[in-house]
Amino acid sequence: MTILLLGSGGREHAFAWKMIQSPLCDKLFVAPGNAGTASIAQNVDMSPTDFDAIKAFVIQENVNMVVVGPEDPLVKGIFDFFLNDEKLKHIPVIGPSKMGAQLEGSKEFAKEFLVKHNIPTAAYDSFTVDTVEKGCDFLATLQPPYVLKADGLAAGKGVLIIQDLAEAQEELRNMLVNEKFGAASSKVVIEEFLDGIELSCFVLTDGKSYKILPTAKDYKRIGEGDTGLNTGGMGAVSPVPYVDAVLMEKIETRIVKPTIAGLQKDGIPYKGFVFIGLINVKNEPIVIEYNVRMGDPETEVVIPRMKSDLVELFLAVANEKLDEITLEIDERSATTIMVVSGGYPEDFEKGKVISGLENITDSIVFHAGTKLDNGAVVSNGGRVLAITSYGDDFQEAIKKSYQNIDKLNFDKMYFRKDIGFDLI
Repeated sequence: MTILLLGSGGREHAFAWKMIQSPLCDKLFVAPGNAGTASIAQNVDMSPTDFDAIKAFVIQENVNMVVVGPEDPLVKGIFDFFLNDEKLKHIPVIGPSKMGAQLEGSKEFAKEFLVKHNIPTAAYDSFTVDTVEKGCDFLATLQPPYVLKADGLAAGKGVLIIQDLAEAQEELRNMLVNEKFGAASSKVVIEEFLDGIELSCFVLTDGKSYKILPTAKDYKRIGEGDTGLNTGGMGAVSPVPYVDAVLMEKIETRIVKPTIAGLQKDGIPYKGFVFIGLINVKNEPIVIEYNVRMGDPETEVVIPRMKSDLVELFLAVANEKLDEITLEIDERSATTIMVVSGGYPEDFEKGKVISGLENITDSIVFHAGTKLDNGAVVSNGGRVLAITSYGDDFQEAIKKSYQNIDKLNFDKMYFRKDIGFDLI
């Protein structure tokens, strides 16, 4: 098969790394890709949201399958674009329909879906610029801390958790009136705060049956001890040590099954990943959010633990035969540590030459924000590299990743030294 993978981050490099191991994959294109994907596949200078360019390329190169990494093309309707085009409709797209992608594209849509299908989630209400003062009154009825979520896509940064009521009210006005997150915050969901430990549950579905992938936990804050600004993710661990069979059974019965059944009941075509962000409150799993693609950096620990052929799984999704596949998982732990640009998630500089990549042993380097510049690998984003390792437990895996990070260098390079700190 000739496959086109859309995206340019660590998630896509991990997908590419796994997909080229499949005997079913003859040729892999990545658009636009990065320096890591360039070393194992063929990068194409094309935006994942330029559907017309994608159509022309797919026809020209006789592409047999399109795998969508990031959320933007899904929310903009790439699945429907292919389905409604005579020349493209026979080509499977791995990712949900535009309607299904609203689970991530709109926080309000997701909350309504959760409530409608009796899936445990936090109490909430949503507000616009016209009801901003009602929103401020609603905040006053809640206990601190206060959770404010931009309704639309805000690249993982549209969630604020604030301790002080007056500050929360001020931020609500800032989001709605001053458009802090642009169009993404034209509507804001206010939610009750849940106190517990977060984890991610990943599900692959063909719209009827599903497979639950290994659990993972990521670390969002830039600073050690989970302090400072939110990022796209500074590291991840899989499996999550405290998730036992009892909790897993609750997650499947109360959350995964009704989610897939709810999609069917609502007539929402869905062939792809469902990322369920959970919080474990006194051993009761509650949904914080849905994403409609794999998480990053969780992909960099989940995919390496999958022994099954990823392309075979994707074909089964396309043909609605996922129930015929047995998912094989590596029993070892996997961890990944993100190496980021100095200043991230605020202002940072790109184009820093990365040295030491050739010295990495016993770890996998997934490129997140890199590009090739005159033969040199240089930084090209906030999150630059993900260093993934295996171990008998997460501590052993983490140790290997840190040992290899010591061999890497670029100007103002930063990473958290405490990934997994809360699991010991």
